[in-house]
Formats: sequence, structure tokens, C-alpha cells
Amino acid sequence: MVVDRGASDALTEDETDRVFGALADATRRDILRRTLASDATVTQLAASYDMSYAAVQKHVAILEDAGLVTKRSRGRERCVYGNPDAMRRAQSLLNQYEQIWRGRVARLDALLADPEH
Repeated sequence: MVVDRGASDALTEDETDRVFGALADATRRDILRRTLASDATVTQLAASYDMSYAAVQKHVAILEDAGLVTKRSRGRERCVYGNPDAMRRAQSLLNQYEQIWRGRVARLDALLADPEH
């Protein structure tokens, strides 16, 4: 199944699984939050957590595989940048689910307001 939000911006099921799988972990959500606010090296990120550099690097790799962050060279360092477009795509999917939910609530409200029932 492809989530349709316009042909060029649709998430496949695999992309959806990777994005929300990556976001399922609190450390990865925090790394994403930090890198959306400003770029950081993996070394800088690792200093913020009580885990090894390799563990933080693995979290970054999962976020990168999901398209939520990118790594770019800056001199001799590799900087991690959050990808706001990927977050917009995820938000768009959540908005679709919200519209489904709101439609159900509206139908329930109409049913409850109907004096015949």
C-alpha cells in the first residue's frame, strides 16, 4: 500500500516503517530534535548520552536510513543534519489518520444529535 499525498510525495509502506521505527526510540527522537535545531558531529552528539560513540553512531545510521537525518562533510568532520522535509512527510501521514479519526467523531456527533436515535 502506498500512502497517497500526491504522487511525488507518497510514502511507501517500507518508508513508513523505517520512519516510525526510527522515531520509536527516545534517543533517536532526541538526536533528531537536536539536529533539526542545529547540525552536530557524532562526537558532539555522543557527549550528550550515557552510551558509547558506536551506539550513538548506530542510532544516527538508523535515522539516516529512514531519511530523517543526513551526514555531510565539513572539513575533516562529518556533521549530522536533521531533515525537516522528512518530518513534514511523516506529519502529513499523521494528518491523514487524524482526518479519518475526526470523520468518525463527526459521524458519532451527528448520530448522537439525531433525536430519532
